[in-house]
Amino acid sequence: MRILVLGGTVFLSHAVAAESLARGHEVSCLARGTSGSVPAGARLLVADRNEPGAVAGAVGSAVGREKFDAVVDVATMSLPWVRDALAALADSVAHWTFVSSINVYADKATTGQGTDAPLLAPYRESTGPGATPAVDPDVYGAAKVASENAVREALGARAFVLRAGLLVGPGDPHDRFGYWPARLARGGRTLVPAALDQPLQYLDARDLAGWIVSAAERGLGGVFDAAGQLDTLGGVLAGIASAVGAADLELVPVEPSALLEAGVSTWAGPRSLPLWLPATHHGFLSRDTAPALAAGLISRSLATTSTDVLAYERSLGLDRARGAGLSAAEETELLARFS
Repeated sequence: MRILVLGGTVFLSHAVAAESLARGHEVSCLARGTSGSVPAGARLLVADRNEPGAVAGAVGSAVGREKFDAVVDVATMSLPWVRDALAALADSVAHWTFVSSINVYADKATTGQGTDAPLLAPYRESTGPGATPAVDPDVYGAAKVASENAVREALGARAFVLRAGLLVGPGDPHDRFGYWPARLARGGRTLVPAALDQPLQYLDARDLAGWIVSAAERGLGGVFDAAGQLDTLGGVLAGIASAVGAADLELVPVEPSALLEAGVSTWAGPRSLPLWLPATHHGFLSRDTAPALAAGLISRSLATTSTDVLAYERSLGLDRARGAGLSAAEETELLARFS
């Protein structure tokens, strides 16, 4: 197959390109080429999707010479990006994957919902610079809804729409999941939220990439939640500890209210305990993924993901400034406060 990855230099899109190459497909990646490198063996088509007509300009000669069998688009916030790609390519490909997000759902609290749950109203963004504020999760979700609609309208049954949940694995730029293998491997008294029964789903990006390539090979269409099998925060931390935790590791649970009063954030960001969320957002952590599993999504073990992520964390430097989690000094101060 001839596969065009819109991206291909970072995390999920890089994993899709690498998996496609490993299966013997011919891979082109359309990207600026400034965020990273495409996998060895892939062709880089240089384009800035902020420029109208960029996709057509970059692949026009290729489209005239050959037909792409499949397109994979991981566009995040920009409806104009999606429309531009569709205008250039939708009529000439047999299969189109669009990676959306569970942030499309209007109800953040109710657990166990599926793809028929109510969605946010689609966001109608302009094409001007800075028109879409990336800091607002609801705007992010609404932009994804609008993009999904555009993809389905253009591709019909050829569209494979994935509403991804928490993606993890080597190459993850967000530092959320990676905080825990790095911290538990260091050992000693380790601060955790006393919310270990909180639902939690995660999916290794390499497994999602594998499913995306398989779907293109099979011509699988439809809309799926791709959020991984259901577990709890405590279960995931226990699994990580079993795989990579130090012998002297001791988890120290602290009540969420006390953590919040001490200025510890949920989920991500500086001075946070990643992957912890209040009950108002547990619907994002407990999706019905049975249809995805029935349609071929396969997940590797938590132990494998944990080991691989720890190796990636070590390659970056365990003492580096992180985008999510507590610094050693912050955790020491908090442990002293709560002892």
